[in-house]
This record gives sequence, structure tokens and C-alpha cells, in this order.
Amino acid sequence: MDSNINNTAKFDYKMDSLNEAREIISQVYQSLKEKGYNPNNQLIGYILSGDPTYITNHNNARSLIRKIERDELLEEILNVYLNVIDL
Repeated sequence: MDSNINNTAKFDYKMDSLNEAREIISQVYQSLKEKGYNPNNQLIGYILSGDPTYITNHNNARSLIRKIERDELLEEILNVYLNVIDL
């Protein structure tokens, strides 16, 4: 049995990858909006399923979103959310 089971693990993220994720999310969001999709719904569908067809090909958005891992997308979204609500 793991003797560290009661210890809290520390997670450190790299700001460079979050900055890249932020830029990609912004570009993909704009592309989805331009094509008339609800960007929030489409991004949630992609994050939950991993299916890139939730993202339009418009402005190369589908290729962009696949450059970063879904967990990196979640990290960035959560990071921005927590900063907005100032926790």
C-alpha cells in the first residue's frame, strides 16, 4: 500500500503551455463563433469526448485544437475562471 496516500500531491504547470492553450482557445472560439456555432457547447463536446469533429475546420481551428492536450485546455479554462471569480 502507498504510504503517501494521505499526502496532497502538488501539481505545477508551465506558463508557456498555458499561454499557448489560451491563444488556441481564443482562435478556436472565434472560428466557431464566425461559423455560427455556440463555442461553449462545441468546446465542451470536444473536451468531454475527444472528438475533433465538434470543432470546425474554419480557419484551421480543428488542427489548432489538436496541438494541445485536452487536460491543458481544462487547466487554462479553470485558471481563467478562478482568476475571474477571484478565489
